[in-house]
Amino acid sequence: MTSVAGRLLTCAALAAALAFAGCGDDDDDATTSSSTTTQATTTTTEQSPADGREPPVGDGEGGVELEKVGDFEQPVYITQPPSGDDALYVVQQCGQIVRVDGGQSETFLDVADLITCGGEQGLLSMAFAPDFERSGRFYVNYTATDGTSRTVEYARAGDSATADPDSARELLRVEDFASNHNGGLLLFGPDDELYLGMGDGGGGGDPERTAQDLDRLLGKIIRVDLDGKESEAAAYGLRNPWRFSFDRKTRDLWIGDVGQSALEEIDGVTFEAFTGPDAPLNFGWSAFEGTQRFNPDQEAPNAIPPVLEYGRDAGCSVTGGYVVRDPQLRSLYGRYLYGDFCEGELLSFTAKPGANATDDRALGVQIDSLSSFGEDADGHVYATSLDGPVYRLSGTN
Repeated sequence: MTSVAGRLLTCAALAAALAFAGCGDDDDDATTSSSTTTQATTTTTEQSPADGREPPVGDGEGGVELEKVGDFEQPVYITQPPSGDDALYVVQQCGQIVRVDGGQSETFLDVADLITCGGEQGLLSMAFAPDFERSGRFYVNYTATDGTSRTVEYARAGDSATADPDSARELLRVEDFASNHNGGLLLFGPDDELYLGMGDGGGGGDPERTAQDLDRLLGKIIRVDLDGKESEAAAYGLRNPWRFSFDRKTRDLWIGDVGQSALEEIDGVTFEAFTGPDAPLNFGWSAFEGTQRFNPDQEAPNAIPPVLEYGRDAGCSVTGGYVVRDPQLRSLYGRYLYGDFCEGELLSFTAKPGANATDDRALGVQIDSLSSFGEDADGHVYATSLDGPVYRLSGTN
């Protein structure tokens, strides 16, 4: 069973095939994205009630509508700098990062000629340095034309709204043996360290047994050395972490890990456990798929079980999300929001790391071809569809 970007082809074959037909095209004169933007909400809002009290945990039922940011070409991620820039940045799988500001969109960076696009490969994410306002530094992850995973630093071109392509500095190259299970999410943690989610290398059933092998970076969350030297495993035993996140209030780590053929899983641990004396934590693959024993020749010492798992009757490829801290989203506040690419229905449960989720329920909002979630600097939550639309989740009451 493949992970999210690959299942995009199987679950939405016609739309994806049409989109992939244009992969790798390069227009040297293009400065404006082919994406259309209907509206882009970049205003900041108060993130706590006027009396300063913490909002109560929501019940996960309704109270949310989708506010369209725009239509893009195979969007797989959306983010925003931590400060100094109200624009939104949309990552398109075939190599472009589009900057959306005030309803206008333009290409910020184009690496289409450096990548392989199609299936689960492509430009998979970007992350802004915590000091981006000063330094202009940001990071991207993509599958290169030789199939390797590359994490590369770039810089903004002076004070402009575009990147300097000549500023590229490679930090990490991970050798791979198959085209699927690339992970690819870059995210700065609460400790200002850069983390990268990497799949187990692909194929089926962890064929090279990489996930439990601490001598290899496949099947891991990697702590990336910004000096480009000694990157290391921060967590292991993962099949394909298709989106992980840190709770902006508690710092807890949440992972959506795509399953093989039976179970999708969501993992949640405290940041103290993630970085503590027992690190790197082991999430069990491929000795286990979810809570079920999988490869009998594999051991997973002290494997951490998922907080939630679901089977093929409920979906085929988990899309990990965020613990919602936007008080305008009252029904979702304090809940972990996620979805499934094949089903598209948004769901959530009360975010309690290490405890079985007991109140998982559907929100009543549907996004076809759900490829990713994102969060801006103020904690507003976004969702992307590989079919093109990008949405902000807005409260209705």
